[in-house]
Amino acid sequence: MGLSRMPRVGSRVALLTAAVVAASLTVVVTATTPAAGASSTAPTVSLRQASADVVAVSGRTATASPKVRFKRYTASGWTFVKRIRAHRHHYRTTLSVPAGTTARFRVTSNHRSRTFRVTMPAAKQPTKYDACGARPRKADGSLWSCTFDDEFSGTALDRTKWTPQTQFVTGSTEVYACYRDDPANVNVAGGVLNLNLVRLDAPAPCPLGWADTDLMAGGVSTWHLFSQQYGRFEARIKNTATTAPGLHEAFWLWPDNRYSTINWPTSGEIDVVETYSSAPTLAIPFFHYSADALGMQLGVNTNGCAASRGVWNTYTLEWTASRLEVFVNGKSCLVNTSGDPAFRKRYIVTLTQGMGPFDSGNMPNASTPFPASMQVDYVHVWQ
Repeated sequence: MGLSRMPRVGSRVALLTAAVVAASLTVVVTATTPAAGASSTAPTVSLRQASADVVAVSGRTATASPKVRFKRYTASGWTFVKRIRAHRHHYRTTLSVPAGTTARFRVTSNHRSRTFRVTMPAAKQPTKYDACGARPRKADGSLWSCTFDDEFSGTALDRTKWTPQTQFVTGSTEVYACYRDDPANVNVAGGVLNLNLVRLDAPAPCPLGWADTDLMAGGVSTWHLFSQQYGRFEARIKNTATTAPGLHEAFWLWPDNRYSTINWPTSGEIDVVETYSSAPTLAIPFFHYSADALGMQLGVNTNGCAASRGVWNTYTLEWTASRLEVFVNGKSCLVNTSGDPAFRKRYIVTLTQGMGPFDSGNMPNASTPFPASMQVDYVHVWQ
């Protein structure tokens, strides 16, 4: 992120700081004929899911070995299903109910009946895999297909996928770091991409006419190598554990300049996540577009969600022509349904370990740790 377009984040950070449910068989049992006494009670009903589309039915009858009949309610009324005989006051059988459907049955013995309803959970779909691993499901049940994957399992940056950033600075006009292509700032080791912010022993040249500085940062992007319009974008990231100010990390998308004119912010920017060491418990997505004219709008173009520094967090964007949704560790964090033209074009993927930015509350001081590192376990993109 360059200084020329860096928004102020102090008020944003200050304002933002201020269940897994398992599928199971659902059973409802109701008696249609009240029992007058022990000898005339309706059969009891106990249900257990036997398979994806079979329910096991058992119960107790009033007499030792009566016939037990089952009917199912259909569009034409009650339809006979089967007949069995109880043994020593007990019966046991199975009934077919397709996965994901509900059926209503009647069981009868000794001229007494009981109805019960069975709702079978939807069948669990087999997991399918591609280059990105297990394929996630879309809202319509279809599968995402991998279009870009880097597990950073080698010993060097794959330059067929990534270009190190060298044209931006990060920080403020008073204190800034230059992005550079150097192993001290960008390297792959131990199965992760390391983007490092370091302090040199002496000032070194900086691009774009900036004066020499002893602070150097690391960043990479898929500039002119990969871009995509719409899809699912995900990265697993760990940043430096600190509460000291000064650090700023980002996983973000930027319009592919081969296909669109950059006139920021109306041209668009999708910050899947930004993290600031001055807000060590927050992950902050931000969608930049024409809405920037009204500033920060919680729940529209930005939000703050729980994510601790110094541990692995997974950040995901699902993007269509009419909807953008960011998830932090699988939990929805921000939804935008503007359908703005800024989000209807191809974007590249960018990862940066930065500093600052223009905010005194997050500018580095004597307590800021150097070096600082943004580690990336993987980047997956689907469509």
